[in-house]
Amino acid sequence: MGAFEIHGGNKLKGELIPQGAKNEALQILCAVLLTADKVTISNIPDIVDVNKLIDLLKALGVKIEKVNQHSYIFQADDIDINFLKSEEFKKKGGSLRGSIMIVGPLLARFGKGYIPKPGGDKIGRRRLDTHFIGFEKFGATFTYNAENKFYKAESEKLQGCYMLLDEASVTGTANIAMAASLAEGRTTIYNAACEPYLQQLCKMLNSMGAKISGIGSNMLIIDGVDRLTGCSHRILPDMIEIGSFIGLAAMTQSEITIKGVSYDDLGVIPNTFRKLGIQLERIGDDIFIPSQDEYEIESFIDGSIMTISDAPWPGFTPDLLSIILVTATQAKGSVLVHQKMFESRLFFVDKLIDMGAQIILCDPHRATVIGHNRKTPLRGLTMTSPDIRAGVSLLIAALSAKGKSTINNIEQIDRGYQNIDSRLNKLGADIRRL
Repeated sequence: MGAFEIHGGNKLKGELIPQGAKNEALQILCAVLLTADKVTISNIPDIVDVNKLIDLLKALGVKIEKVNQHSYIFQADDIDINFLKSEEFKKKGGSLRGSIMIVGPLLARFGKGYIPKPGGDKIGRRRLDTHFIGFEKFGATFTYNAENKFYKAESEKLQGCYMLLDEASVTGTANIAMAASLAEGRTTIYNAACEPYLQQLCKMLNSMGAKISGIGSNMLIIDGVDRLTGCSHRILPDMIEIGSFIGLAAMTQSEITIKGVSYDDLGVIPNTFRKLGIQLERIGDDIFIPSQDEYEIESFIDGSIMTISDAPWPGFTPDLLSIILVTATQAKGSVLVHQKMFESRLFFVDKLIDMGAQIILCDPHRATVIGHNRKTPLRGLTMTSPDIRAGVSLLIAALSAKGKSTINNIEQIDRGYQNIDSRLNKLGADIRRL
């Protein structure tokens, strides 16, 4: 395993350009399977999870031309559908969670979509029922082999239908929407996810010839077409990385400008950080965070303790609650962080407590943070990254801490953050990759 050695206490200064959005890239890359024509995608982040999916597509027979580090041309005109039965597919497909979204395109275009139980973060139960219930409503046959944890969906021709999703799953909505684009007739998806990245996927599908309306709402209406064509698509900047940089700037008293954030697609993220007392200014399409000696958490109008919780879009994304929690440790005041959507995402707080943070873990979903107001800096510590977002939260804590910290298992961080060490070092951080 790799590790970061971090010498904390440095103030950072400069500009950061956010990478392309990981969660959008995983959806968009799967959509190339819907057409035999060339699809050009730009602003692809150079991170482990995305590169694994590109490798999986190549193994399936997709022709891939790398234009530059962040732009590729894909052509899925010679797919080896028998690869789905191979041991290599079980290994590659099971190594990341985003692989689940190849099922919808393969099912719609080739009549069969298989996937081993996908990997990803260990943040509690992340069920796949929404995906396969949707495929069954199209008329597909679903089978699950419990012994080898292998999922199969098969159908000669998908039939459009009305469906009310049991949860507003982003990947579930994406998978079903891709399948519906080539289904026969009209599909209405109610309780659909409406995150900006899902909107981006729908816009891309429409540019390929799909007929999708209701984009940005929780009801998508999709009229199936016979075939989709190629297109060019640019991925949005990663809102999770942008939020991570805001928290980092506040914790380290740094002056940072985040360039080209696509501000209008950030939703409540900027104002949620403002609730912690963090100053940030929109300048064109950039965000400027000035150096702050302190930042004070707001309270509700009646004086009660601030609560920040996650919710489906347009609510606050669960991927940033870990950042909110660690940033609050040096704020003035207290906040209750309520992680509603995953039950194991707050367990990394024991490391923050060992670093000197005042946190009460109420239960697997709630933690109360009593901010130090910088009166007591965090202490350096040796720790292990449990997942992508917790890993970056620990990195932010270490950058603000007194002394040396070591974070092991940084492969988790590399899954979602592109060259995070070298990019921050250019601004004055002291991170050494071991």
